[in-house]
Amino acid sequence: MSIVVKSVCKALERIAPLRLAEPWDKVGLIIESPVPRSDAKRVVLTIDLTTAVLEETLKVPTALVITYHPPLFQPITSLTLADPLQASLLKLSAAGTSVFCPHSSLDATWGGINDWLAEGVMGAQKAIGKVDILGEVKGEAGGAGRIVTLDEPIPIEELVQRVKKHLSLSQVDVGRPFAQKSIKSVAICAGAGGTLLSGVDADVYFTGEMQHHEVLAAVARGRYVILCGHTNTERGYLPVLAKKLSDALSEVVRDGSSSGLSREERIEIEKYQIDIHISEVDRHPLDRM
Repeated sequence: MSIVVKSVCKALERIAPLRLAEPWDKVGLIIESPVPRSDAKRVVLTIDLTTAVLEETLKVPTALVITYHPPLFQPITSLTLADPLQASLLKLSAAGTSVFCPHSSLDATWGGINDWLAEGVMGAQKAIGKVDILGEVKGEAGGAGRIVTLDEPIPIEELVQRVKKHLSLSQVDVGRPFAQKSIKSVAICAGAGGTLLSGVDADVYFTGEMQHHEVLAAVARGRYVILCGHTNTERGYLPVLAKKLSDALSEVVRDGSSSGLSREERIEIEKYQIDIHISEVDRHPLDRM
């Protein structure tokens, strides 16, 4: 394993411990290249490993791609170039690039994606409510979702404006219950929240996507539903992750404990000026026309 990949993996474990991931998830180092390049100093951050992201990555020597979503989710019996997703992994590996996926561990950790979404719900002041874990509490490190309780109720229109501003969106989908009401509590789940949010006692369900019958059930129970598009609830966090990764790498270099890098490895990684690059072509897969 290259020293860059090893150092970044240790840094990511500080940010979002893999033990926080859901049992069904596919997280961690997905592909370790057997031919790491000594001149590869770039780390690419993306939500999805698309063909466009692959082509962007191959233009510059890259040690590691951190793709939020697992590029391989279902069990496979072969790796071939005939499958576009498998081909991307094979081409990256051949080019000396490894692939890491944090997915639900990054949702669950304190300061992760769901906490970032909660900041948008609370608005610019960020001191007008409290944030609690929604779902299973995983020790002191976090939990699956979040629920925001506002100090003062607000109209749904204001909440929608806050969400759109935070996610840089011009439109979101809103489900409205028959009886209109002010908003005091918001249940949050990045990505697909139908399962986690089902039956939760909150005025609003805020997520990326839900199935049709899940939306109908929530609205029938008097909940508002705000759907923003799956990856739209995740992509805006990448600049936050870039800063956290830079800080965590600095900590890894200074860490002389037995769980950190060896003295020789710390000396080696200090020779690198790691370039943390947020993909410029990663985007939501659907356009509204």
